[in-house]
Amino acid sequence: MSGAAGFDSVAAGRVALVVSEMASNLLKHATGGRLLLASRETANGACIDVLSMDAGPGMADLAACRRDGYSSSGSLGQGLGAMERLADEFDLISHPGIGTLIFARIHGHGGPSPRPAAPCNGIFEVGTICLPAPGEGVSGDGWGFSCAGQRLSVMMADGLGHGPGAAAAAQAAQDVFTAQFPADCPGGPQRMVERAHTALRATRGAALTAACLDAEAGTIRYAGAGNVLARVVSGVDDRVLQVQNGTVGVQIRTVNEQTAAWPAHALFILFSDGVQSRWQLDPVLLRAHPALVAAWLAWRYGRGKDDTTVLVVRRART
Repeated sequence: MSGAAGFDSVAAGRVALVVSEMASNLLKHATGGRLLLASRETANGACIDVLSMDAGPGMADLAACRRDGYSSSGSLGQGLGAMERLADEFDLISHPGIGTLIFARIHGHGGPSPRPAAPCNGIFEVGTICLPAPGEGVSGDGWGFSCAGQRLSVMMADGLGHGPGAAAAAQAAQDVFTAQFPADCPGGPQRMVERAHTALRATRGAALTAACLDAEAGTIRYAGAGNVLARVVSGVDDRVLQVQNGTVGVQIRTVNEQTAAWPAHALFILFSDGVQSRWQLDPVLLRAHPALVAAWLAWRYGRGKDDTTVLVVRRART
């Protein structure tokens, strides 16, 4: 994966060390552990994300576990500290009832940057998980996001069924998003859905939701059709953003755009129907990197028989 992403030998070595440490911890300590890896392009070049999850009791003393030299298994006790130093972005949650989730992002340059360029100009943090249905080599879900100043546009499409046919429908929606729906949201989500409806007529169709998030105004404009759902979740509120029934590219009614409030500390969460619609987010996760939130939802609430995608957005922590 490092080679395909064009990483040099030093960056590939960083990936190998992080993966080895996470896998070793899962083997030694985990209950029901999982390790996920993904490679993608960002504004800062290629990166590899590594996510470790387990359903154990969590670390009793997280601060001690992060210190070099601390070990509960007789090792050198340098694993967590080493991972944090090797990664360009790193976050960790360990809590009873949640387990332990570790996220590391490594860019393709030789060494960890002391000041990695912040995505979305430091205004937003975005995390995603996209997993194909069991037995499939491609996901029938597609997603995208784009930032411009205080605004961020997002889209998620769930092609009907799964496999290559569903992936083709999702890709057609992604192509429309990339070409015709920049982050400053001209025409808005309504126009995005209408254009996707035309573009997807040659495919099996998809459920699709598009949204424009404005950090300065504290609003979300959104539109869509089908069962790609959006929720706005904070410590005091949990709101579902409903879109109309229908299938983009097959049959939809006149597209109606709606607006919802986006409180300063709330997460915006977009997910396909591979995730159960009824879930509760532990308050501890509200402070976590969006990639950890997305991974936890996909892991704990994924149906296990369909493509599973979760996209989480928050205003960047200061």
